Amino acid sequence: MRWLFAILLLLLSILGVSACQSPESPQVEVKEKVLVVGRGGDSVSLDPASAEDGESARVTVNIFDTLVEYERDGIGVRPALAVSWQPSNDYRVWTFQLRQGVVFHDGTEFTAEAVAFNFRRWMDREDPYHRADFSYWGFMFGGYPGVVKSVEATGRYEVRITLNEPVASFLSNLAMFPFAIASPRAIKEYGAEFYRHPVGTGPFVFEEWVPNEKIVLRANRDYWGETPKVDRLVFRTIEDSLERYKELEAGSLDIMEELDPADLPKVRENISLRLLLRPSMNVGYMAINTEKPVLSNVKVRQAINHAINKDVIVDNYFGGLAKPAKNPLPPSVWGYNDAIQDYAYDPQKAKKLLAQAGYPGGFKTTLWVMKTPRPYLPQPMEVGKAIQQDLAAVGIQARIVTYDWGPYIKKLQNGEHDLALSGWIGDNGDPANFLYVLLDKSNAVKGSAANFAFYKNERVHTLLVAAQTEMNQGKRAELYRRAQEIIHEDAPWVPLDHTTPPLVIRRSVSGFWPHPTGVEKLNTVDLVTKP
Repeated sequence: MRWLFAILLLLLSILGVSACQSPESPQVEVKEKVLVVGRGGDSVSLDPASAEDGESARVTVNIFDTLVEYERDGIGVRPALAVSWQPSNDYRVWTFQLRQGVVFHDGTEFTAEAVAFNFRRWMDREDPYHRADFSYWGFMFGGYPGVVKSVEATGRYEVRITLNEPVASFLSNLAMFPFAIASPRAIKEYGAEFYRHPVGTGPFVFEEWVPNEKIVLRANRDYWGETPKVDRLVFRTIEDSLERYKELEAGSLDIMEELDPADLPKVRENISLRLLLRPSMNVGYMAINTEKPVLSNVKVRQAINHAINKDVIVDNYFGGLAKPAKNPLPPSVWGYNDAIQDYAYDPQKAKKLLAQAGYPGGFKTTLWVMKTPRPYLPQPMEVGKAIQQDLAAVGIQARIVTYDWGPYIKKLQNGEHDLALSGWIGDNGDPANFLYVLLDKSNAVKGSAANFAFYKNERVHTLLVAAQTEMNQGKRAELYRRAQEIIHEDAPWVPLDHTTPPLVIRRSVSGFWPHPTGVEKLNTVDLVTKP
């Protein structure tokens, strides 16, 4: 009987092998899910502490986490790497309880000491890992070390942050992308090259960066939060809007940023695509460099404001998805001063002001325009040419100067420009993130400036600093309204527009929600194909 049983087993094994090799039962290869995002410009840095632009932030928010993060559809704050927090009665001491079991992409543990290490790196110029370009820390926390007195690891998973004075926006500041927690080991290992070798705790792990071509991330299957739905995330740089749209139509892209408004009708007609609108929290503007001799004259700056027909510009180049701006602060942010009367388009008044300033025949200058379309300026060159024509009509001859996105920003920070198109997307929904960052004298330091007008007004500075430490929102709003009145009179900008930025996704994309800050974690996004 045993020999019969052995023969039976042998026959079954032979049949089993044959069945596995049969062409009727082929092995099924699981196709990797790759989410591809098309954008108009490359990142400048993947070190969140030194990143200052939206193209860098779009990537870093997917590699790193912050102590707290914004709600998916707004600027309310919720737990992230910190699970809870408690301020003291005077809001000078904040104690954070940290999430346990979190691991950096290099395998090291996330602890309170890692948080303290990052804060020391940001705030202490004597720290061996501090870099001179951590501008956002200076913008939001008043210098180095600024308002933060100390950061202590009071337990393995507990951090205490002590402030010199209360900061009304402190918690929402911590949710901003520059204050993401990086791996101390990786920072020590890569040094000045960390910006090209980012290591965080986020939903995606850095894999490859081919400059001006693509950045590739892979899914972090050990992520503490919602595990990514896709296997890889690719950010492709395609500068030309038309080429970017063609690739989206062809299926080479899944998500497209910076849509040219001229392509809106085509998107609406294409059943394979969905048009999404990002909630508006931005401003597009032309900075007037107040340190340049001619432009230091307030009458010249007011004349420039009267010379530009922003209503026509918004009508012609924004596809119906923008409103003319009169303030640096968007209407969607509390503290907006709607009582301010905008400079009317009035070429004759502009000429009169120029004559009063000593320039009856006008003058020559430069107008800097970025090559890369931005959410607040989807057609920058067209807008630049329209402004050039308006200025020429009052005698101001403006020669257009243009650079790629990275060099453009650096040159503006250095104050090399006369007039320059720029813009800002709010990081935290607080007025300080616009008015203090973009127009306070503290941020008009060449080399790291965010105040591209290099505008310095002591009264504005006093109001903005007072507003940062005032905990009553009603009183803060009044301080910001008064600051806007002074800024309007001094005219360091020509506020141009507030957009509702369009972006396009293929209908195979699910789980994508545009955020008002302009950056999203993409671990919730999936690619769905019909059976």
